[in-house]
Amino acid sequence: MPSSPSLDAPPERRADAPQAPDASLSHGLKQRHLSMIALGGVIGSGLFVGSGAGIAAAGPSIVVAFALSGLLVMLVMRMLGEMSAAFPSSGSFSAHAERAIGPWAGFAAGWSFWVLLCTAVGMEGIGAAKIVQGWLPGTPQWMWVALFMLVFCGANLAAVKSFGEFEFWFAALKVGAISLFLVLGALAVAGVLPGTDSPGASNLTDFLPHGSEGLVIGLLASVFAYGGLETVTIAAAESEDPVRGVANAVRTAMWRIALFYVGSMAVVVTLVPWDSKEIVTKGPYVAALDHLGIPGAGQLMNVVVLVALLSAMNANTYGSSRIAYSLVRRGMGPKALAKVSGGVPRVAVLVSSVFGFACVLLSYWRPDDVFAWLLNMIGAVILVVWIFIAVSQLVLRRRMEREPGERPAVRMWGFPWLTWVALASMAAIFVLMARQPDTRVQLYSTGGMTLVLAAVGYARQRARAGR
Repeated sequence: MPSSPSLDAPPERRADAPQAPDASLSHGLKQRHLSMIALGGVIGSGLFVGSGAGIAAAGPSIVVAFALSGLLVMLVMRMLGEMSAAFPSSGSFSAHAERAIGPWAGFAAGWSFWVLLCTAVGMEGIGAAKIVQGWLPGTPQWMWVALFMLVFCGANLAAVKSFGEFEFWFAALKVGAISLFLVLGALAVAGVLPGTDSPGASNLTDFLPHGSEGLVIGLLASVFAYGGLETVTIAAAESEDPVRGVANAVRTAMWRIALFYVGSMAVVVTLVPWDSKEIVTKGPYVAALDHLGIPGAGQLMNVVVLVALLSAMNANTYGSSRIAYSLVRRGMGPKALAKVSGGVPRVAVLVSSVFGFACVLLSYWRPDDVFAWLLNMIGAVILVVWIFIAVSQLVLRRRMEREPGERPAVRMWGFPWLTWVALASMAAIFVLMARQPDTRVQLYSTGGMTLVLAAVGYARQRARAGR
């Protein structure tokens, strides 16, 4: 039995206390911010850039890979939505894991995700700088990274509304761009787009070019492309109506995933031969638009990719600071990080940004050892987080059913069977990762980091219990 947090802990730490959003944070996010964050959060750099490697490995079967992993993500989001609607918290799944399993679980889930987000900020800054450097050759890459880091650190220091406005317009541009892409692609596939002929099914005949191994690689690529959907449950704690915000975001997850991910992958592999080098070098969306011969469309899509990377930097700076703030508020880190001024945990924002910029410096100074080790360490964190989410939902749902009160605003489908199906699917993905040389190192590195954090968290838990 996991030990329960003590009754003198902050309200967020007590499983038996009435749950409410973090009182010291501002609630400056409006419903339109949350709706667009949820919508735009689906469209990230993993979709625009990372999916190219999945197509090269899986061929047209990448559509099946994205559909299968999309079903798993829908289940995870439904579970997370159920808990976040019942217990709104800036700690999201970390707070849920602590409440359900014990403080050690919240510690391990939260700090591993913090490392993931901070490292991702650095990686996305590098990717965005490379795009701008391609337009302005001769300019130093570090200068652009520093500029982007300063802009988003400043935006997150100002007020949560600043983060919300940035993400609102970023997401609006991404949604508009990918919607236009889907319309143009569908017209081209149908053969009614002026100047183009319908490819029919000519590019789909070699459906599994590399057999089941290629499908497995595509499946793993698609799983990690979905990372980032959790941000909306973190942001919901600072909204005007957390419960309604989470409920609306989760309920629309199915059509968003089906349309943006599965739909766009189907358009790309129908229009462009899967073995086209441009899919990897330019990215699948730019390659598809260039294939259609629409003047300037490819470069325009590069602008959208840049926006996606900047949006991810903004969201991950926000998410990492709120996870750190929540952990410290629950007694799991340096107290200075919990200092709030103007409704913003500014010290947590600064520390998270500094760590992200340190990752950028490591990519320049030690790209082959230290930075590569860091990337491997975070390679499978999202799967670890999903497992904590599923186990927490199993425990908390049963706990809620034993207690009198209202039904959760969001309820997991087919409980508990679909939760167990999701857990079995995650275990299967771990097995598939262990079979692939490239992902095996990530699996072991992430596993090692998780075990270390869990051990530290458990030691802290025992020390507090012995006081």
